[in-house]
Amino acid sequence: MLPLYNRILLKLSGESLMGDRAYGIDPKMLEQYALDIKAITDLGVQVAIVIGGGNIYRGMNEAETGIERAQGDYMGMLATVINGMALQAALEKTGVKTRLQSAIKMEQVAEPYIRRRAMRHLEKGRVVIFGAGTGNPYFTTDTAGSLRAIEIDASVILKGTRVDGIYTADPEKDKTATRYEKLTFAEAISKGLKIMDMTAFTLCQENNLPIIVFDMNTPGNLLRVVTARGMGTMVS
Repeated sequence: MLPLYNRILLKLSGESLMGDRAYGIDPKMLEQYALDIKAITDLGVQVAIVIGGGNIYRGMNEAETGIERAQGDYMGMLATVINGMALQAALEKTGVKTRLQSAIKMEQVAEPYIRRRAMRHLEKGRVVIFGAGTGNPYFTTDTAGSLRAIEIDASVILKGTRVDGIYTADPEKDKTATRYEKLTFAEAISKGLKIMDMTAFTLCQENNLPIIVFDMNTPGNLLRVVTARGMGTMVS
């Protein structure tokens, strides 16, 4: 099996790590993700990962909590580092070499984010996990994923979700919803499809970086996306 891509950025949501739980990290999901990522690194695919923090902390309503938006966003960034550390541990348990880089300095647990160093790690076959988003409040981890993918010259962003692509409506609520196989950026915008936030989406559009939305929760799907066309929905 030959991979279609040399270097990918895998974007995972923090919520996906919860599995069937209401909060936190499900060890079974962590193990599954680690094995799926190992399967593509074994093919020689260079893998960078951006993971959200919504399973630990999601930016809350300022009016309800009294926590201002910027402070809440920094709290969310720290949550992504916790998830990055958990994924790093799970990957290294399977024998995959990793590096965790953080956009906020915390030398005891992660390297600072340095673009050229990240690219060198990837060239050496290490999985690089980017934590703490962009390091700035008011930006989502989707935007961090798009930015890092462009910076490291990734071939594609693989956005792992709970559904197997982009649909005409929410397939979990509308049984008549149909899946798109391919979309252009312009079509996705005109149809009002919420694939990523607009900042992240525009970054991809302006840099001709394709996005594939697929179901990450089914074991083996990541390998299928990397080796076979027609999985999930491609936006390009």
